[in-house]
Amino acid sequence: MKRLDGKVALVTGGARGIGRAICEAYAREGAKVAVADLLEVDALETAEAIGGMAVMMNVTDIDSIQTGVAEVEEAWGGIDILVNSAGIFNMASIDKITPEDYRRQYDVNVGGTIFACQAVIPSMKKRGGGAIINFASQAGRRGEPNITIYCSTKAAVISITQSLALELAGDNIRVNGIAPGVIDTPMWDVVDGKFAEYENKPKGQKKREVGESVPLGRMGDPADVADPCVFLASTDSRYITAQTLNVDGGNWMS
Repeated sequence: MKRLDGKVALVTGGARGIGRAICEAYAREGAKVAVADLLEVDALETAEAIGGMAVMMNVTDIDSIQTGVAEVEEAWGGIDILVNSAGIFNMASIDKITPEDYRRQYDVNVGGTIFACQAVIPSMKKRGGGAIINFASQAGRRGEPNITIYCSTKAAVISITQSLALELAGDNIRVNGIAPGVIDTPMWDVVDGKFAEYENKPKGQKKREVGESVPLGRMGDPADVADPCVFLASTDSRYITAQTLNVDGGNWMS
């Protein structure tokens, strides 16, 4: 028997990178997987590859979230697992932070997490419980220069995870987080470009430096994150809630 047999999972930001790796891992473990993303072509391709369904979802739009959740519930009867993987990154020194960038990062990284949770919780209660996995970051564990907004959004995700876990424990809904370190995905190419701009380095240099600085000696692979997500969604972690697991090769010790 596979670890997620009979379970229905909704993964936001599931079309590419870490999100796709999670969708693939969940499907291998027997779950029905809904790939929720704004990237329609990529979401459809991922869904087809794993035998799941694609859901067009904008996590900054509550109506879009609720519509997507309703589609999954109608197709498969409910939702047992939610992974809030959708997220965005930007850099700016304090003198260059704009209200628009502030709102955008908070709307996606924080609001998207809160309102996706809100949308799936009734279904989980009806099914007698569930598992929610929120994506924080090592950037939520510590401050970093020129990343004030992003770091603060990921710290907020850790706090949201703790609060919701306590609120929902009586409903047998476990809420945990993942705090990835430097993971080799398309997003890190964007991050590398931002660092190149702010630290006046050639493109690729920052990515190489951070990989070499990891205690385990390399950047992470999306599969390195997907496997812990399987654990946190399965009964293997049945007595774990309110925790945020560092998946960072040893960058942060807690």
